[in-house]
Amino acid sequence: MNVLLLGSGGREHALAWKIAASPLLTKLYAAPGNPGIGAEAELVKLDVTDHAAVAAFCREKKIDLVVVGPEGPLVAGIADDLRAENIRVFGPSRAAARLEGSKGFTKDLCARYNIPTAAYGRFGDVASAKAYVEKTGAPIVIKADGLAAGKGVTVAMTLEEARAALDACFEGSFGAAGAEVVIEEFMTGEEASFFCLCDGTTALPFGTAQDHKRVGDGDTGPNTGGMGAYSPAPVMTPEMVERTMREIIEPTMRGMAELGAPFAGILFAGLMISDKGPKLIEYNTRFGDPECQVLMMRLKDDLLVLLNAAVDGQLAHTSIRWRDEAALTVVMAARGYPGTPEKGSVIRGVEDAAGEGVQIFHAGTAINGGALVANGGRVLNVTATGATVGEAQARAYAALDRIDWPDGFCRRDIGWQAVAREKAS
Repeated sequence: MNVLLLGSGGREHALAWKIAASPLLTKLYAAPGNPGIGAEAELVKLDVTDHAAVAAFCREKKIDLVVVGPEGPLVAGIADDLRAENIRVFGPSRAAARLEGSKGFTKDLCARYNIPTAAYGRFGDVASAKAYVEKTGAPIVIKADGLAAGKGVTVAMTLEEARAALDACFEGSFGAAGAEVVIEEFMTGEEASFFCLCDGTTALPFGTAQDHKRVGDGDTGPNTGGMGAYSPAPVMTPEMVERTMREIIEPTMRGMAELGAPFAGILFAGLMISDKGPKLIEYNTRFGDPECQVLMMRLKDDLLVLLNAAVDGQLAHTSIRWRDEAALTVVMAARGYPGTPEKGSVIRGVEDAAGEGVQIFHAGTAINGGALVANGGRVLNVTATGATVGEAQARAYAALDRIDWPDGFCRRDIGWQAVAREKAS
């Protein structure tokens, strides 16, 4: 098969690494890719926002499958435009991608189909939003309705923080994404990421993970796109997985089909787990980043076979096997992230850091004058496996410490909840 992978981050490097291992693969192209992806695929200069250009490339290179990594092109309808040209694509339609593209749409779907989630309100102006906050009180959660690269969510512990978050949304800090806001009750519990491979009818569980959103150790500081993750998530017991499928995933699949937008692709549920069971925080309609990195390290089966089964509507006849090991990834970020990151600093020692049970996925890198340099906020994902999360953690940090990048930083406590559980048992 000839495959085209769209995207340029750590998630896409992990997907490229796994797809490249498939015996089904003839040629892998990636657009625009990054230097790490370039080791697995031929990089092509394609504007992924130009759907006609992507379709023309697919015809020229006889592409058998397009794999869409990031959410932006999906919400913009690239899957629809490629399918209209009879090009096979893994990823949801524009209508189905509303599950990520509009938080308000997802909350309304939950209300309609009795899917457990936080109580909420939707607002299109700052005055009514602030009135709701004053009435409800803090802590409270403020979310930009649209796509904001993982940064449009504020967990406001005080009314002052909530007002400031609303001002940021309505004053344009997140562009069009903040023109409408969703305000939610503050939920307590343990967060988990739950993934399903979907073909429009069948949803097949595709692993669990736990992400670390805040920038600083001890879960402090502002939210980011994710500073690290591990898999599997201990809180997602077999009973919790069964409840999540029954109470959240299956009603969503039925609801989307009834709305004329059957969901096919990866459905990523961000969950809050408490003693009352799972509640949906939000949906994403693609692999998580950095959760994808740990899932790909643990996936035993051929990813390309699974993606084809989803595209062809064959998941009812498919199973997925996982390695027994845990996997953990640590994000190395550029100074300034999650604000404005400093670009251009030289990174050395990446090749020396990789080894048995360790993969270094590139997220925001470039080549400048023959040197590897930082070219984004989240720059490298140091990913390792181990018999336990603690072992994977130790291996990942040992590898990370072999990388020579004075201008980078990371959290030093990725996996702390799981490691504490392991020590307690």
